[in-house]
Amino acid sequence: MFKDLGIKGRVLLLTLLPTSLLALVLGGYFTWVQLSDMRAQLIERGQLIAEQLAPLSAPALAQNNTGLLARIANEALDQPDVRAVTFLDADREKLVHAGPSILTPMPSGDGAHLSMASSLDTTHFLLPVLGKHRSLSGDPDADGEKLLGWVELELSHHGTLLRSYRSLFTSLMLIITGLVVTALLALRMSRAINAPLAQIAQGVAQLKEGRLETRLPSLGSHELDELAGGINRMAEALQSAQEEMQHNIDQATEDVRQNLETIEIQNIELDLARKEALEASRIKSEFLANMSHEIRTPLNGIIGFTNLLNKSDLSTRQKDYLATIHKSAESLLGIINEILDFSKIEAGKLILENIPFNLRELIQDTLTILAPSAHEKQLELVSLIYRDTPLQLIGDPQRLKQVLTNLVSNAIKFTQDGSIAVRAMLEDESDDRAQLRISVKDTGVGLSDEDLRALFQAFSQADNSLSRQAGGTGMGLVISKRLIEQMGGEIGVDSTTDEGSEFWISLNLPKARGEEENLLAELAVGQHVALYEPHELTRTALHHQLEDCGLEVSEFRDLASLARALADAPKDKPPIALAMLGVTAATHPPELLRQSIRELEQYGCKALVFCPTIEQSLYNAVLPDHQVQSKPVCTRKLQLAITELLQLRPIPRKDKPPPPPLERPPRILCVDDNPANLLLVTTLLGDMGAEVVAVDNGQAAVERVQRERFDLVFMDVQMPGMDGRQATDAIRAWEIDRQVSPVPVVALTAHALANEKRALMQSGLDDYLTKPIDERQLAQVLLKWTGMRLGGPIEDHRDTEPGLETLSVLDPAEGLRLAAGKPELAADMLGMLLASLSSDRQVIRQARERKDRNTLLERIHRLHGATRYCGVPMLRVACLRAETAIKQGDPDAPAALDELDMAMAALAKATENRDTEADAELPQDTH
Repeated sequence: MFKDLGIKGRVLLLTLLPTSLLALVLGGYFTWVQLSDMRAQLIERGQLIAEQLAPLSAPALAQNNTGLLARIANEALDQPDVRAVTFLDADREKLVHAGPSILTPMPSGDGAHLSMASSLDTTHFLLPVLGKHRSLSGDPDADGEKLLGWVELELSHHGTLLRSYRSLFTSLMLIITGLVVTALLALRMSRAINAPLAQIAQGVAQLKEGRLETRLPSLGSHELDELAGGINRMAEALQSAQEEMQHNIDQATEDVRQNLETIEIQNIELDLARKEALEASRIKSEFLANMSHEIRTPLNGIIGFTNLLNKSDLSTRQKDYLATIHKSAESLLGIINEILDFSKIEAGKLILENIPFNLRELIQDTLTILAPSAHEKQLELVSLIYRDTPLQLIGDPQRLKQVLTNLVSNAIKFTQDGSIAVRAMLEDESDDRAQLRISVKDTGVGLSDEDLRALFQAFSQADNSLSRQAGGTGMGLVISKRLIEQMGGEIGVDSTTDEGSEFWISLNLPKARGEEENLLAELAVGQHVALYEPHELTRTALHHQLEDCGLEVSEFRDLASLARALADAPKDKPPIALAMLGVTAATHPPELLRQSIRELEQYGCKALVFCPTIEQSLYNAVLPDHQVQSKPVCTRKLQLAITELLQLRPIPRKDKPPPPPLERPPRILCVDDNPANLLLVTTLLGDMGAEVVAVDNGQAAVERVQRERFDLVFMDVQMPGMDGRQATDAIRAWEIDRQVSPVPVVALTAHALANEKRALMQSGLDDYLTKPIDERQLAQVLLKWTGMRLGGPIEDHRDTEPGLETLSVLDPAEGLRLAAGKPELAADMLGMLLASLSSDRQVIRQARERKDRNTLLERIHRLHGATRYCGVPMLRVACLRAETAIKQGDPDAPAALDELDMAMAALAKATENRDTEADAELPQDTH
């Protein structure tokens, strides 16, 4: 606040503040001293008056002469400040009183000395009158120590207070007068300072405005005159500099005019060079797109036909040759993908998705894919996801998985023994975002400082020697770094030579709504499981995964100690229902492990075996499939296995039931100008049971769609003549003109540049597949767009399927089998179906009347999923027929809906009759 004051304010403050404080302190002190003196004088005068009244009143008190006492008391009232006088006898009985009543309580006297009590307005004195006071009045016979009576005297403070107020008022007037005089002097002094300063400020403001000819006059003070002189000299220097600068500006302007023509020529040349660069970039992008298509097209045939040929009867050497061809083709495809990704990043055309994903599943899927290559080198792959880490996030899971795959595969390449651990932990979070750290730590060769400096540069590797063991283009880490930076995060590495490396990613991602679905929910709470896993890090990860499932976990160092624990288990504790065994063929051969598991099962303990991926077939040969899982352990597979082995009640899933099995093979049209690709797709679909029609150009595809009805069309994008987009536009126009339901069209493309998917969707295609393709991709797309699931060859059973009248309405035996042999579970599942049967029937009827196809299909689909867990064959087949007929637009759909309604009515009637018969069998009440 002091800094905000001007000079005038500071002068006044420095002048008045000390003076005011000094005046207040001295005035207060002297006033307090004067008031204390007045009060002391008042008390002293009261003591003197009381001591004078004692000898005067002693003879009267001795003779009990009240008249004389009254005269003495009245005369005493004439003294200043005396308010009241009272004479008391020896027993303190009032004899005479003069004046108003006494306000102050009587002080306690000891009979020998004067006592006193004060209040705000009065002071009360009490003096004993003794025999010695008579001697003072001339009575020689008086007994000196005899108590004759008492004298009460009360003095008023009003006079003293009045004099105090007068003194205080006088002091305040003197203080105020002094402060006023001081303030006037300070104002005069501040004016003497402010006036010259105002002239200086005005002169400086004129100089600031550019009026450099301004000069300051003499200001009447030596110091201020020196300041004014300095400002005048500065103004002269500025004026001289301005004149020189103006001369230089004129000279520079002339030079610029002379160079403008040259600059314009250079600008034209730069613009031409920029256009050439843009054109070169466009040509490069087109070249990459065309090369991608041209390379992927033969690769599609190589990989596809290699897979088909591998399914045939071949010799061991031929299979080895095929594996080499397949591995080389996959390696070439990976190199092409890396080059295309690097090109897209460099061109700034890489677009990231923002979709919900599960972090745990992403990490575990990545490790599952890379597990075989790690297990071939006897490496241990482990995923550790801390419990406070949010799992439901929003981002680009495909690109994040690409980065993790690159980091883990690099760790596998440069690690000869030990383990590779992927950790995910939470660094910071808010209500809607989470700061994550994902690290990949290995026990490999490590990196030197020189290697670290060149690690994230394109086309460079940690080991560039001719004898290096790991291959690759050297672009994986560069692409990973660019992807993470485009996501708004950072990537780094901590490494020590011969001790290993730790690559880490730090990302800030939005949280997605909802929580991770736990298949076990609360059903596994209280279940006791045993864990045997020699590798410490894997054991820790498994322990946390099992505890997250709600299980109580006990660790054992070997199978023998586990068997002893089962044999010696007390009956009052819950038994160990399941044993988790992490084994390898070297330490636990399959045959010996099977014997150990049989010993465990004798104690009622089932076993779930975890083994390396490359050894899973060895254990599957001696153990059931549901008892063997490969490492690293996937949480979802682990939950499903525990649910099955412990025979826990299945938890209703939030997703819809699986589509019904096919009643007829789907009809698919394949369009591709490349004979190899066309043969591959038709062969894959044909082997899976589809009815395939193949054409080699877009015009033939349009004509075929106009003549026949297909469930799905696979359309190649790049074809001579009418390409895939043009053919799709023609098909869509024909569908609109004829008012027929559109057939799903899925693009087959080898392009991998940015915006390709968006361009395909905008051109009328429904989905796209990137070459090379395989059976799994084809089956997923077919299931997605037609609701038909392909497996192996499918025959048309339409003529041979049983009629509804031949099927049972209610089959308890089948229901018990579907419920894993648990009668209570079978009854619960049937009860849940029957509870909603009436409302389902009503909704289906109403949707049928309104011709609401979506509601009708959704409700029948849900009912069909419920029938698959109960013994209701008639209703299940009726749901299957109705759902398939509606999806395929079959003209027999109304008849199928009638059969469905009949089946629902039959089931309701059958359950009513069963309940009635059950009630009739109950014993009747005889009361």
